[in-house]
Formats: sequence, structure tokens, C-alpha cells
Amino acid sequence: MGAVAAPKTATAGPRDAPAPKRRRRGLSFEGRLMAPALTVLALLSIFPFLYIVALSFSRVGLLGGISLEWAAFDNWTRLFSDGAVGASWLRSVVYFVATVGLEMFLGVGIALLLHEIVRGRNVLLSALLMPMFMAPVIVGLLGRFLTDSTYGLYAWVLRETGIYTGEILGGTTAAFVAVTLMDVWQWTPLITLIVLAGLASMPKSVIEASSIDGANYWSRLRHIVLPLISGVLIVALLIRSMDAIRYFDIITNTTNGGPADATKTIPIRLYETGFRFFDLGYAAAIGLSMLAVSIILANVFMNQLKRRGLAK
Repeated sequence: MGAVAAPKTATAGPRDAPAPKRRRRGLSFEGRLMAPALTVLALLSIFPFLYIVALSFSRVGLLGGISLEWAAFDNWTRLFSDGAVGASWLRSVVYFVATVGLEMFLGVGIALLLHEIVRGRNVLLSALLMPMFMAPVIVGLLGRFLTDSTYGLYAWVLRETGIYTGEILGGTTAAFVAVTLMDVWQWTPLITLIVLAGLASMPKSVIEASSIDGANYWSRLRHIVLPLISGVLIVALLIRSMDAIRYFDIITNTTNGGPADATKTIPIRLYETGFRFFDLGYAAAIGLSMLAVSIILANVFMNQLKRRGLAK
């Protein structure tokens, strides 16, 4: 019998290799699902923005309906030459620096103290966070009640100690300090909570190693702890800055910009221009200037995060 030839095994050549998958152009399945909602959100954001831009270049008439008359750069020229708006911006800057500065200082300090406490930390943190969960309107009404010269607790303490004997919300400097401290009282717990989260994420091995090497508390705080939580501090600063530059509620419910415009920050000036004097074109220009300042601040903080490699 002749030898049976072994069957040849077919070897896959380059022509038989599977063709690479082509990427499909267009939206993915998830993108198509989200497209309707994103389109609606975009329309709700873009159309009002474009309308406000149009208002800022117009004289707005309200008799017989809203009518826009082209005014070119009149509102913007008025904005940069209006001394009252400039004074409101100055007050806003002072208010911003005072509130955010105090909140960051106190928030970091309280967070460091709570981080060292072992027993009762949750109870203390719960009590500390209570002001943050109050509506700003309620905080303003409570502050006005406590600073009333007739029955207010704070007014009584200041009067008995001789620190201040006048009407707190009736004096220009005292009123500004009062609304600033009300804001600090409400939002310092937010900074504390954010910083505590950053402290909890620190590697314990690094802290323990520095302690073994003989570094005292202040050396560890300066050279290890603060650099490790620097990104968290910038995020906290960003969150509070975006809110402080447009803060409105507490001032409205306590002084409404008075006395003698001492607490009339730029959000109060914007509200007064738009809804008291109905100068909507000028109010739109003021609002867009606030938006521009907010964007600049956000970019400054984001650049700091990118430098530290914490954002792309």
C-alpha cells in the first residue's frame, strides 16, 4: 500500500487576516441618548446669554411691550465712566477679600483642629455644619434680629462690653462688618468640610515618617500637610470665590445696600438698576461685567490647578 499523504494545513496569509474595524463617524449610542437633553440645556443657556448681550447694546423700552433700540456702546461707555458702579465694584472687592480670606483662614484652622480630635469629632462636625444648611435668606433675617438695638443679643453684648453702642446696621462701617461676618458664619463650615476631606486623603505613612524623624507639628504643617492639600485649598477657594463675587441674599435681607450705600455691592447695584429703575440695557452690561470677572477668577484658579498637575 502506498503511503497516505498527510493533509496540508492551511496557513492564514496576510489576505486572510481580519480587516481592522473602522471607527464610526458621528455620535456614539450614549451620545445619541444624551443629545436631546443636552440640546435643550444648550438652548436654555445660549439663548438667554445672547439675549442679554443684545440688551447690553440696546435701549430697552417697556411701554406696550419690550422693544429694543440699538444704542451701540452707550451702555458700556456709561459702565466704565459711572462712579457709582465703580464704588460698588470697590465694595465688592473688599467684601470678597474679607469674606473669602476669613473663611479660608478659619476653615483651615477648624479643620486642622477637628482632624486632631479622636472622640466626639462627628458630633462637633455636625454642629459646625448647621449654618451651611440654612438658606441665606434665613441667615439674613436671623442676623437682622440678633443685631437689632432693641432686642438683639449681639447688640446687647456689644453695648454692655462698650465695644459698640450705636445701631449696628445703621452705621456705615458697622453694617459692612456685620454682613461680612454673617457670610463668614454661614460658609466657613463649607471650607472646613472640604479641607477635612483633603486631610483624610493624606498618606499617613508620610506623616508618621516625619514624626519619627523629629519634625514638630508646625514643620509638618508647613512642609508636608499644606503642600499635600494645596489642590484641595484651591478648589475650596474657587468654590467660595464664585459665590462671594455675586452674593446677594444676606445683604438684601439686612441692609438692602444701605446705609448710605455702604453695603451696596455690585449684585445689589445690578438688581437695583434692573428691577427698581428698569434700566435693563445698563443692567445687562453690569451683569456681563460680573460674568467676565467670574470667568477670569475661574481661569486663574484652574491655571493654578494645572500647574500642580491636578487638572488637565
